[in-house]
Amino acid sequence: MLNLDYNISYASHRVPMMGHNAVATSQPLAAQAGIQMLQQGGNAVDAAIATAMALTVLEPTGNGIGSDAFAIVWDGQQLHGLNASGRAPAAWNPARFAGLSAMPEVGWEAVTVPGAVSAWVTLAKRFARLPLTQLAQLAQPAIHYASRGFPVSPLIAHLWQRGYDKLKHQPGFAACFAPQGRTPRAGELFHNPDQAATLQKIAASGGEAFYRGELAEKIVAFARQHGAALSLADLQQHRADWVTVLSRPFAGGTVQELPPNGQGIAALIALGILEQWEIGRYAPDSVPWLHLSIEAMKLALCDLERYVSDADHLEFPAEHLLSDAYLQQRAQLIDPEQAGDFTFGAPRQSGTVYLSTADASGMMVSFIQSNYMGFGSGVVVPGTGISLQNRGCGFSLDPQHPNVVAGGKRPFHTLIPAFALNGAGQPLMAFGVMGGPMQAQGHLQLALRIMQHKQNPQAAIDAPRWRVVQGREVVMETGIDRNVLARLRAMGHHITLEDPLLGYNFGGAQAIVRDAQGFYIAASESRKDGQALVY
Repeated sequence: MLNLDYNISYASHRVPMMGHNAVATSQPLAAQAGIQMLQQGGNAVDAAIATAMALTVLEPTGNGIGSDAFAIVWDGQQLHGLNASGRAPAAWNPARFAGLSAMPEVGWEAVTVPGAVSAWVTLAKRFARLPLTQLAQLAQPAIHYASRGFPVSPLIAHLWQRGYDKLKHQPGFAACFAPQGRTPRAGELFHNPDQAATLQKIAASGGEAFYRGELAEKIVAFARQHGAALSLADLQQHRADWVTVLSRPFAGGTVQELPPNGQGIAALIALGILEQWEIGRYAPDSVPWLHLSIEAMKLALCDLERYVSDADHLEFPAEHLLSDAYLQQRAQLIDPEQAGDFTFGAPRQSGTVYLSTADASGMMVSFIQSNYMGFGSGVVVPGTGISLQNRGCGFSLDPQHPNVVAGGKRPFHTLIPAFALNGAGQPLMAFGVMGGPMQAQGHLQLALRIMQHKQNPQAAIDAPRWRVVQGREVVMETGIDRNVLARLRAMGHHITLEDPLLGYNFGGAQAIVRDAQGFYIAASESRKDGQALVY
């Protein structure tokens, strides 16, 4: 047994769910799509793919068919990392964006090659169990909800309207997402028959239609119509890559993240710094616990902003940032009585979906996909329902930075799934926290609470969160004790309080923990529409 604490109660009415198979994600109907695959004899990868495909329909405010994706899979024996983020069009270079102070955030000039479809295909080919060829069975729930319609929740309706206000003039956006001249209201059914047809073509062709066939040709024709650089060769040459996970010891186990171009290394740096301070000495939510955690995260984000880029363009191996000697050096910069003012860029806000799955055979999946900044670029290919991400805005225009824009290069990415192993090297947890700047910070907070302090995953998710902004600025949820807040302010932290249900800026977490007895403990984000299901 893990001896998790089930008595902790933060501001939530949810309880952890327990069973031998589990799915946890940000939309209830998508979670049921995953459970349906498990009940039909599929494994955790089948469940993850079906859930991910359904989310492109059910939560378009965070992802779409034109998203990028990443995954960590425990196959029962070992971990496998998958980077399915897309690369810049071959024709991109700094000269293309001359005169701009930053990369564009919307429109075609923010669109890199979409990778999510390749993630589904690559995972299915290697690990899926269901007997039907390609993705046909896994796509059925998504196709059903796109063609028959689904009821829009109040939260998604709000985010939809917010996205429309920003992106309504982008090519194809309004026709797809506001076909009646407005966005769907809470409680209304929304249908997307074009997306249903596209998912059917992707499933029938095993993804070939998207990268080399009819859908690819439609994407490229629309790009040409708007003077964009994305070409058929860019789509044809895309590949998802199996990668070796980065690992860092913590609290008697290890935490695993994918290597750059993602920001997962920031969570490992911060956890490594906290190990130098023996963070387990302090009670969760106490002044020293929060102060040290915030300072460690600030240092990690400083390294992230300076060094992380496409793995092929790093100045040195990413592992150098995780060495004991380097982390000890960084830990010495923290003043235990005073907030530091470390310099780094303020992360952008984002929109993302994350899911965890696990099955009775022991397979577990940590999966994340996103358009970025909600609906992404705002570009939707007519007649397809394909909304395209805007990951190109993750590039730098500084010619001296390793993340400077270049053709065929992957941009810096906020997307990160996470995993944890116990001291015996066996799976402990598949977890993640969606939401651009919250992702690495959320990973740190969940690992601290669950691995170090043995909080059950639902309590760890419900607990008040904080988010470093820049300098000494920190945003905290209103549930943090006022006496603790007063002491942190006296130490120099510039704290702003924010209601998590109004700001949407503390991310959305999902976690599945494996008990030593062989069953799973699943939890989902109480700040959003998420649901954890087990059987």
